[in-house]
Amino acid sequence: MPMHKSELSPEIVARVTRRRGGRLHAYDRIDPAHTALVVIDMQNVWVKEGMPAYSPYCAPIVPNINRLAEATRRAGGKVYWVRAIYGDDAPNTWSAYMNFLDRGQMEDMLAALTDGNEGAELWHELDIRPEDEITIKRRFSALIQGSSDLGERLQKSGTDTLIITGTATNVCCESTARDAFMLNYRTLMVSDANATSSDEAHNASLNALFNRFADVFSTEEIVALLDGAASAAAAE
Repeated sequence: MPMHKSELSPEIVARVTRRRGGRLHAYDRIDPAHTALVVIDMQNVWVKEGMPAYSPYCAPIVPNINRLAEATRRAGGKVYWVRAIYGDDAPNTWSAYMNFLDRGQMEDMLAALTDGNEGAELWHELDIRPEDEITIKRRFSALIQGSSDLGERLQKSGTDTLIITGTATNVCCESTARDAFMLNYRTLMVSDANATSSDEAHNASLNALFNRFADVFSTEEIVALLDGAASAAAAE
């Protein structure tokens, strides 16, 4: 399965560019020391064929995520791997979501996303290094109150810029990106390092975020920003 064909609406691009005074991007520079790559939910349940929430679009973004992780570390930024764990408390604490699933789907997803089960483990091809941090979230957004300790970790490290990758573009990644922006983080979505179930859902999410909540870049563009910032710092 090929990667998503990411497309921003020309109408939205024109509107946003006008709003930004002729600039396509709100953020044309990155300070790596205050930047974090956040990788959302790249777990077996979504990436491994045969799992309950498998999407064939997930595995193809792994090389881009690994490339971004390497570039972030090289430039002096932090990498956070976020795992969704719902099986132990969601039936009681997130009953509203349970109503969106039939009983069979609910049981399959809760079993897959119980800590210690195969579905909950991070995909084996991800390049996770000892200096990276792994955290658990219990809602779609990693930054909503009570979901995870990611917010506290980011504050402790002095982070002000988030690069969002992972799955699903239009669910957990978008939810995290929206909350990040509301919490005053400079929020960057990577078009070819996010994945969901269809091109339509992927692009609808990217367009909604680009319109008001996040800047949208490709992997190549983010790596160039990180490398450029690192080179400039080294030359000082």
